[in-house]
Amino acid sequence: MAMKKLSDVFKELLKEKGIDKVGSLSRRIPKRDSSRPLQEIAIAVLEGKGVIVKVNEPTTIAWDLEGKPTKGALFAYLPLNSSHLKKFEIVVEGKDLRERLCQQKWPYFIIDFMHWEKHREKEKKKVALQASQSYGIIRDYLWGDRLALTWVNEEFKELANFPLEKVTAYEGATWEFLKKEGIERVVLLDPWADKDLSENDFSTEAFIIGGIVDTGGTKKKTTPKIGEELEKRGIKVLRRKISLRGDIIGVPDRINLILEIVLKMILEGKPMDDAVLEVQSPLHAKWRLRKELPKHKKRFLIDGKKFLVVEKELFNEYSKWLNIRWEDFVQVLRELNFVALERKRIQQLNKISSPRIINGKLYRVILLKRAMMLCYNC
Repeated sequence: MAMKKLSDVFKELLKEKGIDKVGSLSRRIPKRDSSRPLQEIAIAVLEGKGVIVKVNEPTTIAWDLEGKPTKGALFAYLPLNSSHLKKFEIVVEGKDLRERLCQQKWPYFIIDFMHWEKHREKEKKKVALQASQSYGIIRDYLWGDRLALTWVNEEFKELANFPLEKVTAYEGATWEFLKKEGIERVVLLDPWADKDLSENDFSTEAFIIGGIVDTGGTKKKTTPKIGEELEKRGIKVLRRKISLRGDIIGVPDRINLILEIVLKMILEGKPMDDAVLEVQSPLHAKWRLRKELPKHKKRFLIDGKKFLVVEKELFNEYSKWLNIRWEDFVQVLRELNFVALERKRIQQLNKISSPRIINGKLYRVILLKRAMMLCYNC
């Protein structure tokens, strides 16, 4: 059975009640600029903040079951604390949605804080912020209960700027939490893994993200230790990485962004590369570009001066699968000390140059006289 988002389950429930569109009698839910109105209403109903009622007159604003704006709904979300609640018939409430959710199992998405103490104070604040943003992400697709935090200590509680009671916060070890939940097999999102996360892994009952950035510095390759600890306790660990065209360079390393990529893959059916691209910032894209451009460089020796040249058209090629702007492309060129020329100009340089091996590397050598002739003919 394909995994569903909370909003999908909510839609099914509304359809069974004969509801094909729903409005809101609340100014707060959903938010005015919300891109997921039904998800926000579903969260509010599930958390017991409000109910769906049958109204006496069609609402001015409503959404169909695809989340598109429409008009004239005879059913609407109403907060439980509203003084008008007694005027309407309640059609859907929190227990109805909870009963429906019990009919299917959803995995836990676990942030493991086993290595919390390895962070400096500033880093701890960043990790806590990413955990807070992860809470927002999980509520865009599922609900807070599905986000589990393990090894939670008092320091983290003080830094956490979100309601821990709305997630699954566990003070003990990850393996203890898994045993308590009867989970014996997990996926560990590990940038050092050999295999990519794939559809074959989606049936796993828990996905673990290390609460640490370990791609550099003194914490490099710390994530595998989380897996080693779990395996000692009898948990089967599938180590999987998220890559972009087979390489982890360019993949966001923030906890909340990793979570979002995984959720897009599992719940929206997005291919890994597409999911990465949807959350990738220009900063991460530039990391990858710095690795890609040197693959295309051509060495020229013009009147004794060395030049590293790439085709300017590479910008168009890489901007198709990296979130780079022209200014990002130029910045990386400067950092690498590369020169970008149009393809036809490089072809002209090749025609008037001679190949020569210098210190084991191939250069195209051009004498000054020939270079001047080329410029004269341009």
